[in-house]
Amino acid sequence: MVKGGIEGGKYRLLSNEEIKMIHETSLKILQQTGIKSENEEILSHFSKIGAEVDLGKRIIKFSPALVEDAINKASSKILLCGREEKNDLTLEGKKVYCGTGGAALNVLDLETGERRESRLKDIADIAKLVDALDNIHFYLRPVVAQDISPEFLDVNKYYAALSNTSKHVMGSAYTVESALKVISIAEEIAGGKEKLRERPIISFITSFMKSPLQLADPTVLVLMKIAEEGIPVALSTAPMAGSTSPVTLAGTLAQVNAEQLCGMVLVQSINPGTPVIYGAIPTIADMQTMNFLDGAIELGILAAGAAQLAQYYNFPHYAWGGLTDSKIPDIQAGYEKGMNLVMAALAGANYIHNAAGMLESTTTVAYEQYVIDNEIIGMAMRALQGIEVNEDTLAFKVINKVGPGGNYLAETHTVQHMRSELFFPKVSDRSLREEWVSKGSKDARERAKEIAKNILATHKPLSIPSEVDRKIKSSIKGLKNI
Repeated sequence: MVKGGIEGGKYRLLSNEEIKMIHETSLKILQQTGIKSENEEILSHFSKIGAEVDLGKRIIKFSPALVEDAINKASSKILLCGREEKNDLTLEGKKVYCGTGGAALNVLDLETGERRESRLKDIADIAKLVDALDNIHFYLRPVVAQDISPEFLDVNKYYAALSNTSKHVMGSAYTVESALKVISIAEEIAGGKEKLRERPIISFITSFMKSPLQLADPTVLVLMKIAEEGIPVALSTAPMAGSTSPVTLAGTLAQVNAEQLCGMVLVQSINPGTPVIYGAIPTIADMQTMNFLDGAIELGILAAGAAQLAQYYNFPHYAWGGLTDSKIPDIQAGYEKGMNLVMAALAGANYIHNAAGMLESTTTVAYEQYVIDNEIIGMAMRALQGIEVNEDTLAFKVINKVGPGGNYLAETHTVQHMRSELFFPKVSDRSLREEWVSKGSKDARERAKEIAKNILATHKPLSIPSEVDRKIKSSIKGLKNI
């Protein structure tokens, strides 16, 4: 296990002058091009707070002063709690945490290996799996439960997650009503309204923008209610370079940053100080097919650039990494995931979602991939630790003691430091070939499947107290037993 919250930020693609240029271009986009909305309530709100609203064209324009005011009101430190304090996350500066994410419609079945539709039980089982995987730091609902009607989808996915992991739970809400029901469930578990605000065990992700530069109005109304409630929320905007944003990476960063700053203005105008996470997650369009690309190296480059922009404003950053376009847990998945995850982590992105489990351009998950990605994340976090240099780690005393031709294996210094200095994998096979053959010549995917099956069969997550469970089920319609 390598604990989350290690500082990144040593990988810096952009100079301070380049970051300032992107910022200034974003301000020009907001002031001269503007953001579109078709909703009267949203347009009216922006007009009331001082934005320039053209009701004929349905365009909202923002002065630099309005944007700067929102930047100044936004929190630079956000606490996301688990039901157990050991799972708390503090998003600030360049601290890095990695977790799940996505809205996949398919699962590679752990028994058959065949692709099937995702179900509510998958949300619960993946939560249970993640609960036992030390290097996965939070649980963002990864699949859509297609066996649940839309009316009851939000409450069921949150409840299934909270019932099976004590790590922080994030998800979306499709309506204002369902968002309020989810908050009420979390309040019961946390011990009341104030307790939930003090220790938020849930948060929301809102895909509030349809790039380029158009608000997703129904989601914006949900975002406004979440901000009013004071629950942590991530602003997600995911333009595709070459399709819904400029093909140049600098242009894509300027646009996605403008979209994010629009969201900051909205949230801070409703409830100043609302814990809001800057969620620029730009990606790439395949110029041959126009498909959405997850495994492109440019995704890692953009994630690193977005991390620097978030740090420029002192905003906590919701990023993505650990993504692939591969259809199965294979060598392509390994190198694509490893490359774009380590770039985001080394850049100091705070809350890297989709870092575990995802395949096939975020449309599919695999149980064994969570186990493999737990290892990839552990390696990335070890890279962030770097090399600690002090008198003890320089080890002159033990070097002098052992001397020329000696051996360090039996030295106390080795025993004291080996666990903190070295990463010990659980999936990787480091044995000699003869031993590997004697154990069945299994590849990493087979070994990961065995680990996943064992966790699901034996792990016991922290349960919700029975009296709380009964109260929630009696008050929230449509909750399913799993």
